[in-house]
Amino acid sequence: MSDADVTDIAAQTMMVAAKVAAPILLTALLVGFLISLFQAATQIQEATLSFVPKMIAVSLALLVTGNWVLSELVSFTQTLFDQLPALLDRT
Repeated sequence: MSDADVTDIAAQTMMVAAKVAAPILLTALLVGFLISLFQAATQIQEATLSFVPKMIAVSLALLVTGNWVLSELVSFTQTLFDQLPALLDRT
């Protein structure tokens, strides 16, 4: 396995991680922004006002995208295991 192979696998791993984390992170970002906007407009500074809706929204995002996330991770793992013999032969 060469340095280029390791770099390619690391790049693929980071892309899959970003793709899988994006729906949850974007949901938390959007809900957090909307709650902050609401708090700034109403001057209500309650910590649970931002935490509870964000937790609910992230849970819903996990429920909605969970099947897709799992299939992406399984597909990536199967691809990596399929590449393993070819990578080991290059040593």
